[in-house]
Amino acid sequence: MAIIIQAKNQILREKAKEVPFKDIGSEKLKKILGEMAKTLYASEDGIALAAPQIGVPLRIFIVKKEISPSIFINPKIIKISKKKQILSEGCLSVNGIYGTIKRAEKLTIEALDEKGRKFTRGASGFMAQIIQHEIDHLNGTLFIDKAINLLKTRKEN
Repeated sequence: MAIIIQAKNQILREKAKEVPFKDIGSEKLKKILGEMAKTLYASEDGIALAAPQIGVPLRIFIVKKEISPSIFINPKIIKISKKKQILSEGCLSVNGIYGTIKRAEKLTIEALDEKGRKFTRGASGFMAQIIQHEIDHLNGTLFIDKAINLLKTRKEN
């Protein structure tokens, strides 16, 4: 299991690099995806995780599903709605801080799965929010850069 990098770490501010097609399916990539999955499923509050959050500057994110995560390699938002929604948001890399953020209500994303197959998926509501949050990570942006009404929560021991 990897350690989730926190906001002060410079790697979270860098634009992640595309995964070369020849690396898809490689042992190295399988290991990265495995580490990401273990780390995400071990986190109590986590819903999704971008590779830069575990120190890997590649354009990959995963979304928690019941049995195994949805994997997005080299994702691109190809369509996004003008209509926005105002949402509450937090982040595993900005522990204990929540805020209000404006995100597009709907989008269409194109990405590769772990076998290199291209897929296109539409998303709305909560899933659209998750995808935008993770794409921000891949572009070196944290939700606190865009959010308002930041609120620090304290976890009770």
